[in-house]
Amino acid sequence: MTYFINRRLLIVAVLAVLGAPACASAEEARVTIDNFAFTPQVLEVKAGTTVTFVNHDDIPHSVVAQNGAFHSKPLDTDQNFTFTADSPGEIAYFCGLHPHMKAKIVVVP
Repeated sequence: MTYFINRRLLIVAVLAVLGAPACASAEEARVTIDNFAFTPQVLEVKAGTTVTFVNHDDIPHSVVAQNGAFHSKPLDTDQNFTFTADSPGEIAYFCGLHPHMKAKIVVVP
């Protein structure tokens, strides 16, 4: 009888592992830079999310947080920059090369 109980526990444990997510990895989000604009203009993410900015314009752009949380190098066409949004709040950002380009990330708990 002990054999059947242990086998049952093993099966339950295996099924629990297989049914669970591979790991509790953080979420990912993407912002595109195209036609001198960030899309989306407002991005809402959970704390811990990695945000990737991808430049699809044919000229360089950079991504600069107004609060100093991040500052990318100039990104050429199809280059990207990543930032992990750890703390809840709003992060306004702009293009360091074209300051009229503005957007923000809203980080929720």
